[in-house]
Amino acid sequence: MKYKISAKYKCFVLLFEVLGIIALIPFFYQLIPVNHSANKVFYIDSSNPNSIAKTLSQNGYDVTIIDKFAMQIVQLPTKGWYKVTSHNNRLDFFKNLYQNQTSTMQIKVYAGETAQEVINRLAKDMKLNKNILMQEYKKRTKFIEGDILAGTYKIARKADEKAVIKFLFDTSEKKLNTFIANNFSHTPTYDELNTIITIASIIQKETNKVNEMPIISSVIYNRLKRDIKLQMDATLNYKDKSHTIVTPEMIKSDNSKYNTYKYKGLPPTPIATVTLDAIYATIHPMKSDYIFFMLQRDGTHAFAATYKEHLENINKFKSHK
Repeated sequence: MKYKISAKYKCFVLLFEVLGIIALIPFFYQLIPVNHSANKVFYIDSSNPNSIAKTLSQNGYDVTIIDKFAMQIVQLPTKGWYKVTSHNNRLDFFKNLYQNQTSTMQIKVYAGETAQEVINRLAKDMKLNKNILMQEYKKRTKFIEGDILAGTYKIARKADEKAVIKFLFDTSEKKLNTFIANNFSHTPTYDELNTIITIASIIQKETNKVNEMPIISSVIYNRLKRDIKLQMDATLNYKDKSHTIVTPEMIKSDNSKYNTYKYKGLPPTPIATVTLDAIYATIHPMKSDYIFFMLQRDGTHAFAATYKEHLENINKFKSHK
C-alpha cells in the first residue's frame, strides 16, 4: 500500500516538474538575445515560416526551433523588403516583423549593360560604395557578365551593398530557373548555359527589337555551323569597351578572344546583360540561310544569305543620304 502511494507521489512530482519546465520555456525563450549586429534591411521572398527562417539565418539572425514554432502563432510578413529598427525581446521581434516593411525605389537594369555599368548606376542612384558592390558581385557571378537579367527591380532604399547584389542575383536566378523549366526538357549544364547566355548577349548588343532577335540568332548559328568567323562588332564591346566605336585599328590591335574578326567561335564569356527574349531567341533561332546583316538608317537590319546580297544592301545604304 505504501509502495503504491509512493509511486503515485513520484509520478505527481515528475508531472509537476515537467509542467514547471514547460511553463518556464517562454521565460527563458525571451532571454535568448536577438543578434543586434545582423543585417537591418533584407528581402523576404515568401510568407512560408521555413523560407522566412532561412532568410533571417542568411542575414545573421540565429533562428531556433522555438522561433519556428513562434512563427506559427504570429502574423507573418508577406513578400517584400523589411527594415528591423528595434525590438524589446525575442517574441516581440517575430511578432512585429510583418509591420517593418520599408520604402522601396525602382532600379532599372538595361539590356546590353556590362556588370560595371550596372554597378556604377547602383552606386550613384542608391548612394552605395562602388567597390563593395563589385566585390559582392564577384562573389556571386558565374558567367562574369549576364548573371543579372535586364529588367526593373524594386529595392529597399536603405538596403546595403550585400543585400542589393543578393536580391538582384536571387531574383534573376529565380526568373531564369522558371524560364528553363518552361522551355527546356532537361536542366542545362554550366557550359550549356554559358554558351546560351553568351549568344543571347551578342544578340542583345546587336538589337533590342524582339522580332529581329531570332533572325540574328540564325546568323550566329549559321556562321558557327559553317566554321565562319562571327566578325561582329558587338563582341568587341566587352567590359570597359562597352560603348567604344569599333574601328579597323581596334580590330587590328585587339588580340583577345572577344575579337571575333580574328578568332573563330564564340567569345569566352557573355558580354552584357540580357533579356529573356534574347535567351528565347538563342534557343529558338529562325530557320534561314542568312550569314550577313547590317544596320539600316531606320534602326532595323538588312539580312543576306550571300556576300553579293550583302554588298547590294551596303550600296543601298550608301545611296540613301
